[in-house]
Amino acid sequence: MQFKETRKKSQGINITSLIDVMFILLIFFMVSSSFIEQPGMKLELPTTKSQEVAKIENLVIYISKEGDIQLNEIPVALENLPEEIKKLVPQLDEKTIILKADKESAHGLIVQVMDISKRNGLEKIVIGTKIEPN
Repeated sequence: MQFKETRKKSQGINITSLIDVMFILLIFFMVSSSFIEQPGMKLELPTTKSQEVAKIENLVIYISKEGDIQLNEIPVALENLPEEIKKLVPQLDEKTIILKADKESAHGLIVQVMDISKRNGLEKIVIGTKIEPN
């Protein structure tokens, strides 16, 4: 008497070893990556070649290369800038300021003005630039 052999159909590829390799790679990349966030202010800097126009009312700070500061065309001393900004912030719809500084003005002064602006209620700083001619 002969019996028919019943062959089992292949149920698929065994992927256990593939999953192990994927987990090892995942662990490797997680350990080797560093997630250090750099301190500082987050700014959205416009490029000088685009013609993106932001309509912002009221607050514009000008800084000359000599270090003179103007808030909306009115001369202001650096010491008085926080009080002047605090007066104007409640009147703004968007808590945004445009900072237009001469390219030869002191970097430290620009950073001070940006810090004063952030500490006194302004949420966004837009750096004013000229569009570069083609």
